[in-house]
Amino acid sequence: MAERKAKTDQRELFFLDSPLMTEVRGERSLMAYPFFSLSKGKWTKPLAYKTDAVSIEIVPNANGAATIYDKEIVLYIASLMIAKLETGEEVSPDFYFTAHDLFCVTGNNPSARSYARLSQALERLQGTQIKTNIETGGQGQEGYFSWLSEALLYYSRSEDGKRERRLKAVRVRLCDWLYRAILRDRQVLDYAATYFQLGPVERRLYEIARSSCGDGPYEIELDELRLQLGYQNSLPHFRHALKAIAEHNSIPDYMLSLTESIPLGDKPKGRGRRAAHCLVLIQAKPKTLSSEIAQD
Repeated sequence: MAERKAKTDQRELFFLDSPLMTEVRGERSLMAYPFFSLSKGKWTKPLAYKTDAVSIEIVPNANGAATIYDKEIVLYIASLMIAKLETGEEVSPDFYFTAHDLFCVTGNNPSARSYARLSQALERLQGTQIKTNIETGGQGQEGYFSWLSEALLYYSRSEDGKRERRLKAVRVRLCDWLYRAILRDRQVLDYAATYFQLGPVERRLYEIARSSCGDGPYEIELDELRLQLGYQNSLPHFRHALKAIAEHNSIPDYMLSLTESIPLGDKPKGRGRRAAHCLVLIQAKPKTLSSEIAQD
């Protein structure tokens, strides 16, 4: 490993932290709570999540809030950091990696469009402001931070006279909040290999399941789950989407079911659906079922 990195350093003039040689992993709080926009388009409205114990505020910049797809970069960086810690290497908040390895890990085609999207994603990760009372590394903080306090793309020029740029490496500086969480708390969980093939809602459902079902099934009210996902549409719309996901059984390693009931003494309003009390049960799939689906 050290010899390979030394050769890479001599050839590229960067000490690269990539390629990632292990599975993708993430920090538990980043899995459990809605830190990213689920919108595929540009989301410019502030986002918020608040319970008795947790508060999160997200303020987009002119380019929009960091999205669940931009989160792929954060997960990749976190995985690089965790891999270094496991081999006993010293870690700093600064990471150098190749866009090509990032694309390989996340399943993106290394096209010109992907490189353009990478630049835009880095801008959103650096520009989006987050404020939360979640403590990491035994330390709380006041005020706002961004996922990346620095993000730079290093290019070289071709020698054929066309002056075309070639991306050599990406340099990022991870925020202190997440850096402390990984370095000190070590509340780290691996991701399913098919995670990056999921849609935005399915990704969040998987993350909530992965972070909440460690001690058994996780039961939550429908509206609470909607808020925990960061789902911005109405509750009836969310119920419809969730039922479709449950029927398709499309969450890796986990399955969910909805139970609707009308409390005693309550009369249905209209068609009765909006008055129904709905609970969502999330639990691990039986091992045999998970393996059969993986083979398919």
